[in-house]
Amino acid sequence: MSVPSFLVNPLQKPIQIFRALNGDDFYICRFQEPGMEAALAEIGPARVLKSALTSRKTGPPRLPEGQQAFAGTPDVLPSWLSEEEVNYYVSKYERTGFTGGLNYYRNMDLNWELTAAWAGSQIKVPSKFVVGHLDLTYNTMGFKEFMKNDEFRKHVPFLGEIVVMEGVGHFLHEEKPDEVNQHIHEFFQKF
Repeated sequence: MSVPSFLVNPLQKPIQIFRALNGDDFYICRFQEPGMEAALAEIGPARVLKSALTSRKTGPPRLPEGQQAFAGTPDVLPSWLSEEEVNYYVSKYERTGFTGGLNYYRNMDLNWELTAAWAGSQIKVPSKFVVGHLDLTYNTMGFKEFMKNDEFRKHVPFLGEIVVMEGVGHFLHEEKPDEVNQHIHEFFQKF
């Protein structure tokens, strides 16, 4: 769901690719910077999480230096996200900070190095892919084209259905849990 498995470029590290495609203000590039934890803590976990969970932008997510990040925080949460849920997540980030989450992005180049031996390998298991049409990943970095021009199917040859859910963002399992469960159930019933 949400993020397709894509081919790794054996000649260029992911952060170099992200910088070349999207510039230094691209969120993954900015997350590489020391001190991002403090910047996010200053903005506040509630604002960061509400903005991230409810974002409906279709361009690359940017965090311009010196500008107010996460300005799009909604006053009213969408029906699929309760204040209680947000408060739960906020309590965890207030306790631990953002380092754990940022480290996922900071390790992309290391993961690229560690998985280099599998560059060009195919995923050869039956698969189904589900994504929201408002998902930032689907709308940036050429992923839409990757999925539509058969590159995705070359990498995942037993890929069956690709489902693009209308009106849904990155957190489709929370936004439309019944519909996502139905897609999973239908997939499992085939086997």
